[in-house]
Amino acid sequence: MESDLHQVLGDLVVVNHRLTRVAARAAGGTESPALWRTLSVLRGSGPLRLGALAESSRVSQPTATNLVTTLDELGWVHRRADPTDARASLIEASDAGLAALDAWRDKLIAALMPLFADLGPAEIETLRHAVEIVAARVDPVDVVGAAGGDTVGSVGTGARL
Repeated sequence: MESDLHQVLGDLVVVNHRLTRVAARAAGGTESPALWRTLSVLRGSGPLRLGALAESSRVSQPTATNLVTTLDELGWVHRRADPTDARASLIEASDAGLAALDAWRDKLIAALMPLFADLGPAEIETLRHAVEIVAARVDPVDVVGAAGGDTVGSVGTGARL
């Protein structure tokens, strides 16, 4: 049983990466995937300090700084003073950033539809159930952190990026 689970989880990770690459390539996006990942983290977490955002996005702090600068120039994030430390800023997704993220998700879905258009109701229900199983285990870990540390952020229950 554990061996089967080990194999299935490995296959799930690999196929998820492949699905994401196929969708992004087919959607013709030009933005860095890191921009979308950063907005996704902010959607689920609310305002974060730069260090927490870098940790959640699994990038270095200088990379997070560059991402936030780009997102700020696009009008997709807001920076505001941290009320607990005037030297620090909190970064949060703007309405425009969330709208851009939703539009990107819609492009990804449209790009994937031809690959899945022939699925029947039972197969669609199987996928729905698989998403629910994965989301129920991943979202709480994302919120609390794999080591039970600081709160980081969640992409939701499979409903949004």
